[in-house]
Amino acid sequence: MMHYFLRKLLRLILILPLVAAATFLLLNLLPGDVALALLGNEATPAAIAQMRAELGLDQPLVLRYLHWLTGFMHGDLGRSHITQVPVMESILDRLPVTIELMLLAQGFALLLAVPSGVLCAYKAGSWADRLISSAALLLLAAPVFITAILLMFLFALKLRWLPSTGYVPLMSDPLGNLAHLALPALAIALSEWPPLFAVLRADMIKTLQQDYIALARAKGLGPAFILLRHALRPSSFTLVTISGLQIAAAITGALVVETIFGLPGIGRMLTGAVYNRDMMLVQGCVAVIATGYVLINFGVDLIYALLDPRIRR
Repeated sequence: MMHYFLRKLLRLILILPLVAAATFLLLNLLPGDVALALLGNEATPAAIAQMRAELGLDQPLVLRYLHWLTGFMHGDLGRSHITQVPVMESILDRLPVTIELMLLAQGFALLLAVPSGVLCAYKAGSWADRLISSAALLLLAAPVFITAILLMFLFALKLRWLPSTGYVPLMSDPLGNLAHLALPALAIALSEWPPLFAVLRADMIKTLQQDYIALARAKGLGPAFILLRHALRPSSFTLVTISGLQIAAAITGALVVETIFGLPGIGRMLTGAVYNRDMMLVQGCVAVIATGYVLINFGVDLIYALLDPRIRR
């Protein structure tokens, strides 16, 4: 296991600089002039040139990248062009909100996907299977902002069970924190549940057709024991892969959901940075998100090794 871990760690160390380079180049090759966007169309050429010099935009791209990469490796992502606040400080202030939202959303999605996937695989072709599969297709086609608005209308405006907007820190009021994050997390979870359900159902159906499952039934083991003990674990590899990717990809839903529900997360901050052409903040947010993708993939590889010891070899 240690040899497997070290190999994956070495690969992680090699990939992170490539991710940083791709992030920097993609954002710096976009059309437009940041200095002109900050100063406005009425700015004089001299003022634009001075602003470009202050921001380092007059330097060659390679030098700018090396300077930014050095800061990235030391946790320094520069300063916001708008607020003059260090980018890393702004990200660290907002990141806990988004991480909690993503973890809650993925938890809700798994709580829906695992029981429904196992049930529909065991009862494949039944009315319950057709009903749940139809609901999954319906939610798969629904944009996350539509789901968020419908949940807000039902649970916040009509039933008044949960607050519609705002945020309460976890440490100051745990119950209030969960109440404010319940609807946003559920909105993202309902969009993440269909693929998780579909892959688990398909893999479970294949697993239940294996010879060792027939042997377990011949030994008189109960259906629940067979499903949870013998069938679920070998059927969960694709589920783990998609679940890991969805945790990082949930930032896409957070861009919309955090704005709808008024959550002070990194998705809402990134949206505002794009509108304000605050390229240093956008660059820092994208770099952190891309790094999150890589780290989550690293974690998924380790979970694979725990689920199936053969992968370590």
